[in-house]
Amino acid sequence: MLTDSYGRVATDLRVSLTDRCNLRCTYCMPPEGLEWLPKPELLTDEELNRLIRIGVTRLGITEVRFTGGEPLLRRGLPEIVAAAAALDPRPKTALTTNGIGLSRVAPSLAEAGLNRVNVSLDTLRPDVFEKLARRRRLHDVLEGLAGAAAAGLIPVKVNTVLMRDINDSEAPDLLRYCLDHGYQLRFIEQMPLDAQHGWRRDTMITADEILDRLSAVFDLEAADASTRGSAPAELFYVDGGPATVGVIGSVTRPFCGACDRVRLTADGQIRNCLFAREESDLRPLLREGGTDEEIAERWRAAIATKMPGHGINDPSFLQPARPMSAIGG
Repeated sequence: MLTDSYGRVATDLRVSLTDRCNLRCTYCMPPEGLEWLPKPELLTDEELNRLIRIGVTRLGITEVRFTGGEPLLRRGLPEIVAAAAALDPRPKTALTTNGIGLSRVAPSLAEAGLNRVNVSLDTLRPDVFEKLARRRRLHDVLEGLAGAAAAGLIPVKVNTVLMRDINDSEAPDLLRYCLDHGYQLRFIEQMPLDAQHGWRRDTMITADEILDRLSAVFDLEAADASTRGSAPAELFYVDGGPATVGVIGSVTRPFCGACDRVRLTADGQIRNCLFAREESDLRPLLREGGTDEEIAERWRAAIATKMPGHGINDPSFLQPARPMSAIGG
């Protein structure tokens, strides 16, 4: 199993399929975009499938989440999902996406064995969407949400990042929209993972502020914390339930002590933390004839060195060199 020196066991594998994205969200990358990884450096479908198989059959991975960049830009995505879903034991499968094009491919992803999706939606206003994402694609995202629900990729979860003086006043409207459509909303504190390194703690909307904005309109009651497990979101019943809203306070309410995640980048690097400064390269072993057990052993060694926490609140904290789009969510 993938056990670190603090006794945490990684069972949730986040697989980045590409570093490319068709949006330019301000909290992720600059307007001109980034220099994408050269194609020869990216793992092939066969290499991805092999690493996922090793993770599931040898290392105890029980959930595989496909991320990006934007994973819908990866050709062969349904086949990659199908390969993961066909493993024994079968892992749970999920996708984190910006939703653009999801309405078109949701049926094929569901047929391939995808269980559910998380879709990023930061605003319901077209002008604000364009300001945040630098693209006029809000309608496509809303269509993607509806298409995912229609295809049975449920529960459809919505991820929202609030930015001060841009979309933070929309928190109640976003929750009402999700309640009306049967989606599960999760607000996420903005994290220091932007390519420009422009994140500032004093301008970040905190979990407490999010709850204050929601409580002005809705009656919120904290769910039983003992049932949270390794889930990153604190859940709150809305107006007596059964519907809930989640708040992921990655910065002000860190949950590192229960972390069960490990990340595989699109170019074959194992990251034992979203904010890790070091990576373990599996690609040479893959391409130079390494056995499954040799790859598994290097993977175990990568997890063994995991730090006790992300260190954001430490004065010595430094952002990782890679931005979120190159790491995977």
